Amino acid sequence: MILSALLTSVGINLGLCLLFFTLYSILRKQPGNISVYVPRGVAKEKIQQRSDQFNLESLLPSPGWMRRAWKLSEEELLSDSGLDAVVFMRIFTFSLKIFAFAGIIGVFVLLPVNFMGNQLSIDFSDLTQKSLDSFSISNVNNGSSRLWIHFCAIYVFTAFVCYLLYSEYKYLSSKRIAWFYASKPQPHQFTILVRNIPALPGSSISESVERFFTECHPSTYLGHVVVKRTSKLQHLINQADKVNKRLVRLKSTKHTLESSRRNVDLVDSYEKKLHDLQDQIRLEQSSGKEVSAAFVAFKSRYGAAQALHIQQGINPTEWLTEPSPEPRDVHWSFFSASFMKRWIYKLVAVVAYITLTILFLIPVVVVQGLTHLDQLETWFPFLRSILEIKVVSEVITGYLPSLILQMFLLFVPPIMMALSSIQGLNALSQIERSACFKLLWFTIWNIFFANVLSGSALYDVNIFLEPKEIPGILAEAVPAQAAFFIAYVVTSGWTSTSSELFRMFPLIFSYIKRIFSGKGDDDFEAPSIPYHSEIPKILFFGLLGVTYFFLAPLILPFVLVFYCLGYIVYRNQLVDVYEPIFETGGKFWPIVHGSTIFSLVLMHIIAIGTFSLKELPLASTLSIPLPVLTLLFHDYCLRRFLPIFEAYPAECLIKKDRADQSDPTIADLPDDLHTAYHDPALKQIQNSGSSDQQSPLLGDADI
Repeated sequence: MILSALLTSVGINLGLCLLFFTLYSILRKQPGNISVYVPRGVAKEKIQQRSDQFNLESLLPSPGWMRRAWKLSEEELLSDSGLDAVVFMRIFTFSLKIFAFAGIIGVFVLLPVNFMGNQLSIDFSDLTQKSLDSFSISNVNNGSSRLWIHFCAIYVFTAFVCYLLYSEYKYLSSKRIAWFYASKPQPHQFTILVRNIPALPGSSISESVERFFTECHPSTYLGHVVVKRTSKLQHLINQADKVNKRLVRLKSTKHTLESSRRNVDLVDSYEKKLHDLQDQIRLEQSSGKEVSAAFVAFKSRYGAAQALHIQQGINPTEWLTEPSPEPRDVHWSFFSASFMKRWIYKLVAVVAYITLTILFLIPVVVVQGLTHLDQLETWFPFLRSILEIKVVSEVITGYLPSLILQMFLLFVPPIMMALSSIQGLNALSQIERSACFKLLWFTIWNIFFANVLSGSALYDVNIFLEPKEIPGILAEAVPAQAAFFIAYVVTSGWTSTSSELFRMFPLIFSYIKRIFSGKGDDDFEAPSIPYHSEIPKILFFGLLGVTYFFLAPLILPFVLVFYCLGYIVYRNQLVDVYEPIFETGGKFWPIVHGSTIFSLVLMHIIAIGTFSLKELPLASTLSIPLPVLTLLFHDYCLRRFLPIFEAYPAECLIKKDRADQSDPTIADLPDDLHTAYHDPALKQIQNSGSSDQQSPLLGDADI
């Protein structure tokens, strides 16, 4: 790619960013768009949806929202959106520190060194027509002593990133402990989930749980709630809801005299059908089948932790204990799945994940063909005359490949969520983290490695059969794709972030809904932030910045701009748009730490191969300790900090239990535990008033 093609891509995407920012600044002030741009306020009834006529001032863009987002403190964000939101924003501040430091070294030191080389025989007469390789390490002469500048920069950059990683892990660990101490007593802190409960002969699941935990944990056991199968009940409730809506619509519609008799017959028919469904719901509610799973509550957090971390039965596939998620975080779909079924579902998810990863190579190959005009002319000879037009060729090579790849990637996050959902995980937060991990490595493989290797003549299975050759292969292939990834950062990073602010699809759906159904629903709910799709995207740009730090430092300013945009945009979205539906206490951070370590090690491996290809063997040899030291540092961090993110230590649990003895609200905890883990279908019955009977789930509760 030549520099003018990159500038074309930058110009297009910069124009789109400005357009999205301007439209957002105008549309957010229109009364009818409040549910789109401030759904948290609408859901909490802090802001009423209005239909006032707008004035001329509302058509003028204003930067007030940016000032408000910038001034938001971390403590305000913590109290308003939780620790997960704080960790999410710490990814941006952490990345800004890294790439501000890297940008200074890369732009003011490495970039001039690369550009002043003559390995590629640069002609300064027309700079805009020069390849972007002129700004990369490929332009430094083989064996040049200037390569030692790159060597020193790699060591300094690695030390700086590791220092930030340690400081951030330490800070968030202390923040997690402080957040736990400041939290009020919550049901999930005293509860564990027990699955694969064996039913004793002549006893129900509930009786088996009561007998087992009374005998094994007599001093700490408090009670339990057995999960029941409610899929049929939920189906009946959905049918009754549809019939009731039709009945209400019929009664509220005006009819002529000729159609009144038919209307009366329809009303009678729907009323009879609704009555039959209510009878079926009551019957199903009273005879719900027990599932071999239960939420077991204990008198203290320490007692729950003891039961959680000790194998309960002789058979390790029975009485399986898991941390209990928050009541709002429970994923109810797979409680009835046995140990073997969940193992099979997990295997199916792995196979589907691998298949999708392989199939995604098809659009990657197509995109790589667009970055090379000679290949495109070979595939489609009839386009040769069109491709000779300068503007067309610059748009195709500089903008179109990244746009096409981004469009294909839109379908991947929902698929990853679906694959994670069928694995038998019991919490929505676990599903999000699993999908986040899957999407991250899917992106790294299909967007980075697949593009790098498919764009090289070295794309061969021998790459994996000869590990010693991997550094050299990557050293030759990765710099060749620097131009593509710079354009990818601009297209996928800048534009997608600004479009997140604009919220195009919710805006369109809002207008369609107002046209066809009038006012919005009374049960309006604010959306939740899709961590599974946003965190991998943020981390992938970090991988690109770290990897190309010394290879093509021209990418660093574009990565830095992306993180600046994301910092402002997502702070605004977390306050106005996204409502947290679960709280993990910052458990997404270990994924961030692991991804950064992987990026550093990948940079080191490429550096070893690069110095070898550049005929500087001593620098290549002296670079070998870098990945070893980085992995040792990673192992230390895992041992030092990761256990705090997996479970709270006994010291914290005991201290918190003692502090609760003086808390007057602790007396209400048994009642909260009694009603916390209701199945949504049973809650819906109680809220709708379909039955005056007590929920069958509560009928089994001994809390």
